[in-house]
Amino acid sequence: MFRKILTSIQRRHFSSSSPESPSLYSFLKPSLFSHKPNTLTPSLSPPQTPKTLSQDQRSSIESALHDSLASHNTDEAWKAFRSLTAASSLPEKRLVNSLITHLSGSCGDGENSSHRLKRAFASAAYVIEKDPILLEFETVRTLMESMKVAKAAAPALALVKCMFQNRYFVPFDLWGHLIIDSCRENGTLAAFLKVFRESCRIAVDEKLDFMKPDLVASNAALEACCRQMESLADAENVIESMAILGVKPDESSFGFLAYLYARKGLKEKISELENLMDGFGFESRRVLYSNMISGYVKMGDLDSVSDVILHSLKRDGEEDSSLVEETYCELVKGFIESKGIKSLAKLIIEAQKLESRSIDIDIDRSVGFGIINACVNLGFSDKAHSILEEMIAHGEVSVGLGVYLPILKAYSKEYKTAEATQLVTEISNSGLQLDVEIYNALIEASMTNQDFISAFTLFRDMRDTRVADLKGSYLTIMTGLLENQRPELMAAFLDEVVEDPRVEVNSHDWNSIIHAFCKSGRLEDARRTFRRMVFLRYEPNNQTYLSLINGYVSGEKYFNVLLLWNEVKGKMSSIDAETRSKLDHALVDAFLYALVKGGFFDAAMQVVEKSREMMIFVDKWRYKQAFMETHKKLRLPKLRKRNYKKMESLVAFKNWAGLST
Repeated sequence: MFRKILTSIQRRHFSSSSPESPSLYSFLKPSLFSHKPNTLTPSLSPPQTPKTLSQDQRSSIESALHDSLASHNTDEAWKAFRSLTAASSLPEKRLVNSLITHLSGSCGDGENSSHRLKRAFASAAYVIEKDPILLEFETVRTLMESMKVAKAAAPALALVKCMFQNRYFVPFDLWGHLIIDSCRENGTLAAFLKVFRESCRIAVDEKLDFMKPDLVASNAALEACCRQMESLADAENVIESMAILGVKPDESSFGFLAYLYARKGLKEKISELENLMDGFGFESRRVLYSNMISGYVKMGDLDSVSDVILHSLKRDGEEDSSLVEETYCELVKGFIESKGIKSLAKLIIEAQKLESRSIDIDIDRSVGFGIINACVNLGFSDKAHSILEEMIAHGEVSVGLGVYLPILKAYSKEYKTAEATQLVTEISNSGLQLDVEIYNALIEASMTNQDFISAFTLFRDMRDTRVADLKGSYLTIMTGLLENQRPELMAAFLDEVVEDPRVEVNSHDWNSIIHAFCKSGRLEDARRTFRRMVFLRYEPNNQTYLSLINGYVSGEKYFNVLLLWNEVKGKMSSIDAETRSKLDHALVDAFLYALVKGGFFDAAMQVVEKSREMMIFVDKWRYKQAFMETHKKLRLPKLRKRNYKKMESLVAFKNWAGLST
């Protein structure tokens, strides 16, 4: 019982057993503070026969110290300070604090910085022993901050011990948290426990409220007792101190005790903790349950781990008791190390039964999701699959969506798109429905992996499950197929979805397919796609015609260009404004070039006439070149005998182009 512990345990001496802090100057050993074992260490011990300084000598040395600090000459400043200490003297207060602040503030990385920090510590310790009134609290805080940055926990603890021994009491909030951080970073939090106890003793015996450790410090001491030392007696000592100082525990306080009680198998103590948390008004049990699970996992009591999780789901009106990923990872490691795959599957099944009673639980907060997600994140994807198979084999309950999602996430990340598609089919067959974001991610992974069959299958599944938003995945597939130069698949896919109102198909999509076919020389496929486009009432535009013309020219299919021109010409005279075609410079150029190369001069002159009507500039030189390349040996007398009309068209073209007849 928490309050009983606080009041019934007799007060113990705060100097009871705990890890000893280093002796005051032990940190000066080169192995603790320097990269080189032979580094010389500063010493402030005065010689056996100190000399006496006259007032003039003292003033001169202090002046040299001041000037050296002003010019940032650390070695000269240190030499001046040593000269004073050699005569058992100290500079004035302002210079003392300036020196230590300078030595602390200039600390950074490297051997020289480490040496300066040694000097800062030695100076502070000497002043505390000789005349602590000279040392300002803010200077101590600055030195402690530098020690924290340098990860120098041992000298920081030594300095605190020096302060206590010489009754130099600096407010706890100026240095306490810095000591905690230093010890935690160095993995020596247990070393803080003696500092905590001594601070508590001083606060009570000396009646100094500013020396009271706060809740953060109390929890750090509890953490050391429960997590590192696993000592019930020391933990009770800390709780007693908190009661004496009036420090109210929080969720973390209860959590550390819960870990220790679980580690020791003291379940009745844990029940007391839960009741006490209600008394303190703590509604959330997340920290408590997480620590209990950690303790039971370390103890190897996996049945109790399952009991804690199921118990957390049974609490009525519970707020925010879902476990975090770190806790799930810890319990998954414990079960897997104990070969408890079946036990994990059973746990998820039992949890799903309880979770099904709540309509508010999110998928990613379910126990199944937490366990499977932890397996995936720990690199145990195969174990996640085994758990899923074990659940399916159990047959008593349907597998929740939360179990599937992490596996799908792993498949997507690893580009195992065929496996993902198969799993999606199983999910759909079980009556569950995935979010559109999951489909989009899997389809994108499939296209990146060039697994087009999986992408199509996933898209069909989206359509069958009535997913409203198909636009993103549709564009992903079309873009991927275009980039991979697979127009035949684009055409088949487009033909499949074109009548689905959830997919926005436009002329641009058809143009992309036609362009891709033409570029690869598949002109008949391009023509068929064009006809399909027109049949489905998608209006061709100039880009459609340009792609076809360029493709026909590349394949020397000039007659097809003529047919295309006749179609465009008919649309130009259409009464319907929406279907009426309009020429632009690029289309005029493409038609003229192709028709001249093909020898269709009558049609070429029709294009010229239309360009005049629409005031489109035409560069005749390009078509002169086309004519000379293709029809240089064409003779008018022979042409006149065979086709008089064609001869007239040729003459008209040559006159227009400025070619001699």
